[in-house]
Amino acid sequence: MILRTGSKDENVIDMSNRLISEYGLSKMFDCSLEELQEVKGMGQSKAMQLLAMAELSKRSRLSKHNTKRITNAKDVFNLFHERLKNEKQEHFYIIMLSTKNHILGEHLVSKGVLDAAILEPREVFRPAVKAAASRIIIIHNHPSGDPSPSDEDIEVTKKLMSAEEMMNIKVLDHVIVGNGEMWSWVEDNSI
Repeated sequence: MILRTGSKDENVIDMSNRLISEYGLSKMFDCSLEELQEVKGMGQSKAMQLLAMAELSKRSRLSKHNTKRITNAKDVFNLFHERLKNEKQEHFYIIMLSTKNHILGEHLVSKGVLDAAILEPREVFRPAVKAAASRIIIIHNHPSGDPSPSDEDIEVTKKLMSAEEMMNIKVLDHVIVGNGEMWSWVEDNSI
């Protein structure tokens, strides 16, 4: 239905079956516009329609996790898992919270490789100060799918928690999102 028509060499059902067998649904939706256009019989319009459907589906799933208040690490995971599970790079976010843990907003602090030397507390706390947040939660993903913290993750968390007193903004947790799993600073007793 999305593709509507096939090509001169292939009907729409055969084209759909070929796409699904070549890519699978999840991998097909991870393709860029350019990658989809390289598929035989797929023009810009059909590629855009597929990507639009994938984005609509993603947004629909996100809206079901319309959390207004954070009560535990699972709330954070539910809020970010769908968004971060297929990312190829690490995305480092903060959720800004009121004193009663109501969400005031969220902010993408950095994208790419998380490195303790690159991530500075001022960059993390700046949006929280602007939002008049009294608490934050740190979130990032591991593209490998394994949410286990690296030494750098632990170092960054300690660095930010040591800055919280000076900033008068409490760091409640650091949640790492993996593929269907999470790690939480607060819930992990081994550190």
